[in-house]
Amino acid sequence: MSKPLVFKPINLARWIIWGSFAILLIVAPMIFSTGGSLSLLSQIGTLMIFGLSYNMLLGQGGMLSFGHAVYSGLGAFFAIHAMNMVTAGSLVFPITLIPLIGGVAGMFFGVLFGYVTTKKSGTTFSMITLGMVELVFACSLMFPSFFGGEGGISTNRVIGQSFLGITYGPQIQVYYLIALWLFISTIGMYAFTQTPLGRIVNAVRDNPERVEFIGYDTQWVRYMTLILSAFFAGIAGGLSAINFEIVTAENVSAIRSGAVLLFTFIGGVGFFFGPMIGAIIGVFLTVMLSDLTKAWQLYLGVFFILIVMYAPGGMASIIMMNLRVAKFGLFKRVWPSMWKLVLAAAITTAGVILAVEMLYQRTLEATQSAVIEMFGVSIDTASSSWWAMTIVVIGLGIFACAKLKGGFAEHWGEVNTEIEEQMRRAQA
Repeated sequence: MSKPLVFKPINLARWIIWGSFAILLIVAPMIFSTGGSLSLLSQIGTLMIFGLSYNMLLGQGGMLSFGHAVYSGLGAFFAIHAMNMVTAGSLVFPITLIPLIGGVAGMFFGVLFGYVTTKKSGTTFSMITLGMVELVFACSLMFPSFFGGEGGISTNRVIGQSFLGITYGPQIQVYYLIALWLFISTIGMYAFTQTPLGRIVNAVRDNPERVEFIGYDTQWVRYMTLILSAFFAGIAGGLSAINFEIVTAENVSAIRSGAVLLFTFIGGVGFFFGPMIGAIIGVFLTVMLSDLTKAWQLYLGVFFILIVMYAPGGMASIIMMNLRVAKFGLFKRVWPSMWKLVLAAAITTAGVILAVEMLYQRTLEATQSAVIEMFGVSIDTASSSWWAMTIVVIGLGIFACAKLKGGFAEHWGEVNTEIEEQMRRAQA
């Protein structure tokens, strides 16, 4: 007896989201067409894959890893060696698929290292991963024949005859290669969240004792998730090798692991697209901001602290909370108090930035000049009037924030309480 046909309507919203994502990837280099912009877009795309792979561990599995750079870094080393072998003629392999070599290498080391690291969970897992990344970093300096020592391994991505005019010499071609792999990898990692393994790893994150009670091996679930995460991290490493044409010991360092943790948390570990937002912010803070000021690390640290204190769900949670308020048509009730608080925070931020830049100029660049250019104005850091004005701006901003914070919190709480009540009535 044949099974009855069941009509399943097309999930139009999902098609719109993925279609918009693809169009955005295609259109982005047409808007930001300069060489520097294309380089930044390429770095953002690579970091998005890396962050999404890390969030498979942290956000979906509750595994705080300090050594995720091991898999992306080793994937990058294998990818760049494969490129050099193609250049030497000892290997025939298209550059377009080189990231796949990085992914397979990352998966292999995920199988190797993951069996040890996932034996434990929680803090013990974190400490083991930290020891693992330090071990691999030490090995990168001990085996220069593979890791290239302190200078690393370099390559040339323009290999052989061009195919349909594609040589990967121009940065625009590299960007579209990264965009292609980003789109494929994002689909793959999202599909993982819909699989039984993706659902059970959420359960392991929330209540491992109950998962064991119903018959699942939590260590095996964590192990399988780490292997898949390492595969996508290796793809990110392979793309990085193509983009920069060099891989060094820094690629397998704890610094790289800490950076992806930082950016993923800033973006929001509780949302699938959170690491993608974190990648954009991370490249802005580490690449663009570092060209503008020597205090970029200070700003990064302060920004991270503010996110942890006031938005532990990351930037994605802020976006989604505001979208929910707008969806229920209640945004107009919080906007009057919101814009005033945002303006006061902006004034405070401008004052703090001015104070930091003046202090850096006085302590680090005092022998060159006491004058700096900020906000289109020449500022004399040796003048007491500028310091007095800066202190006044900061004081006024802090005072305004303190006065306005209570009113905004009250309106925000009332609106969200009303939304919860509406949702309960709708469910009833």
